[in-house]
Amino acid sequence: MKKAIGTFLLALAGGAAGFGIMRALEPTPQPAGTTFGQPALQVAGPAGLNASTTIERPDFVEASAAATPAVVHIRSFFAASTGNETLHGLFGNPFQGGMRPQATGSGVIISADGYITTNNHVVKGAEKVEVTLEDKRSYEATVIGTDPTTDLALLKIKETELPFLPFGNSTGIEVGQWVLAVGNPFNLTSTVTAGIVSAKGRSLNLLNDEFAIESFIQTDAAVNPGNSGGALINTTGQLIGINTAIASETGSYAGYSFAIPVNIVRKVMEDLREYGQVQRAIIGVQIRNINADMADKYGLSTLAGAYVTGTIAGGAAEIAGIKPGDIITKVNATSVRGSSELQEEIGTYRPGEKVQLTVLRNKETVLLDVILRSREGKTTLTERTDGAVGEATGKSAPEATLGRLGVEMETVSLQQRESMGIDNGVKITKIGAGKLRSAGLEEGFVIVRVNKKFVDDPKQVVQLVEEAEGGILIEGITAAGKKQFYAFE
Repeated sequence: MKKAIGTFLLALAGGAAGFGIMRALEPTPQPAGTTFGQPALQVAGPAGLNASTTIERPDFVEASAAATPAVVHIRSFFAASTGNETLHGLFGNPFQGGMRPQATGSGVIISADGYITTNNHVVKGAEKVEVTLEDKRSYEATVIGTDPTTDLALLKIKETELPFLPFGNSTGIEVGQWVLAVGNPFNLTSTVTAGIVSAKGRSLNLLNDEFAIESFIQTDAAVNPGNSGGALINTTGQLIGINTAIASETGSYAGYSFAIPVNIVRKVMEDLREYGQVQRAIIGVQIRNINADMADKYGLSTLAGAYVTGTIAGGAAEIAGIKPGDIITKVNATSVRGSSELQEEIGTYRPGEKVQLTVLRNKETVLLDVILRSREGKTTLTERTDGAVGEATGKSAPEATLGRLGVEMETVSLQQRESMGIDNGVKITKIGAGKLRSAGLEEGFVIVRVNKKFVDDPKQVVQLVEEAEGGILIEGITAAGKKQFYAFE
């Protein structure tokens, strides 16, 4: 699937009952439109209720009063030209005439000292981010870190004693419970809408990343362009999700909206704040959802759980004894109904942490302890250094790695990555005699993947090349901006 930007928002063509899946981002300021009140909550009819029965209207006043001061308006400013393929030309060539494009969205204050969470797509590629509070005070924000795999970003403004929203618990969310969406649709600041949770664990194929985590909370609370990054709260005023996308053919609300569960938000924000990057833990399995045809074909006794189709050699799952054909039904005490819920639950852990998986194998229940690992197969956390954490610092430090490869490399800075439309990379700054030069690589080439594994640290490149058995495949972007790959022994 390809991303496209419509008149009002960033959109991905995709399918939920014939709708496209839209990210609720407001690219340009729009005139104020009409707002609508909540539907009546009187229920009458034969479905278990007497014709005169009336359900008492829930009180959202206190929750709204607590949430609105903690939800901010975000305006992102972009350069007059960019190499980002995702943005370029899809606004109807917005960069013509030297205009400075803008996008607006929402954010949520999560601590009194000025930390704010929002969507990655609200601030991605911005050269300046401006935050306006409910009381109209404005600040220039610093992007502390971003995580494309969850579409989240952490911002910081220089202020203290700010109102903030406490984290709730998204595991305990029930379908049918009341929720409120708070944000800035169509630049209408501090707007609150109400609805119910209509589904959980939705995977929309919205995030274009190999390690993306998608397990959205689906609601019918009205969310429109500009709501991206805003709060989804329960009736006690706790943050339970970050509003991210809508399902629509027109670019405006059409009945479905989607939010990132707060348990993922909390973990990603803690990682970005402490380490400058997300400490992603993986099991090391290929999984899929179970349908009736699969159950009939393989003689499965359940449709719930994540079906294991394969394991990664040397990965956490293989070491723990997980086998193809196993069905993972629980992570510790939390049940998982499908692959998206399994990814959501594992996404709240870090490499090196242990979880107990409940596995259904040949209709028998097996308990397996799994030590989670990073993408690189490590059980240790990545240390925070100025050179290695470009997302947090916006800078990179050259790291000499001549050795047998004959190159010097450095982590690509946040600004460079945004201009090239990539989320990670290692740049060759000097090349001498060695494997890479012999293969045709040149100075200025940005290595994005080695043997299908994403790299953002020179040491990763060296390790993957030197430890490879057989052929080596390097993918990246040339100094001229062209995608290129090199294959060699």
